[in-house]
Amino acid sequence: MSITDQLLAALVTHGVPLLVAVITISSVGVPFPVTLTLVAAGSFARQGELSLLPVIVAASLAAILGDQIGYGLSRWGGRRLVVRISRRIGGEHKIKKAEALSNKWGGFGIFFSRWLVTELGPWLNVTSGIAGYPWRRFIIWDVLGEVLWVVLYVMLGYVFSDRVQYISEILGNLAWAILAFIVAIILGWKLFRYFRPAVSVTA
Repeated sequence: MSITDQLLAALVTHGVPLLVAVITISSVGVPFPVTLTLVAAGSFARQGELSLLPVIVAASLAAILGDQIGYGLSRWGGRRLVVRISRRIGGEHKIKKAEALSNKWGGFGIFFSRWLVTELGPWLNVTSGIAGYPWRRFIIWDVLGEVLWVVLYVMLGYVFSDRVQYISEILGNLAWAILAFIVAIILGWKLFRYFRPAVSVTA
């Protein structure tokens, strides 16, 4: 029995308290199959094992709490502490990716990393704290993104309760495809604006 299977079995037994613990720890940066857990929680709600509204509320609050812990540790603990922790849980390369995303997108990067590029979410919390990103802005984007993430994934599990594993795998691949599509559109628009004056002058 894999760790994922054990986690899902424990979710039925322990319910919302276990869901809160898993999402909080995952949001801090510890790798857990949190997307699958949310989808499974929605499926269990459909089957009557869990209640839908408490699952959505508790999961949203847990995700926001975990994000605030990651942000606070990096903001007041300093980069040295962050590097030490990230080495232990294998997040050094993800911090560099998160920094690039943060520098390029700012608040939108925080928002999209909550529900679209979820694997970079915990590390964007860290880079936001290190960079001193304003906490009020951070928590606004954080709350908007996390609530969307929880509702989206839990409801997918609720609607497609008989295909939990398949839905989770599709979402993992789809997230990167959507992100690549968005980046391509933005780059295309920037190139269009760059070459437009030259075309006007030539004409």
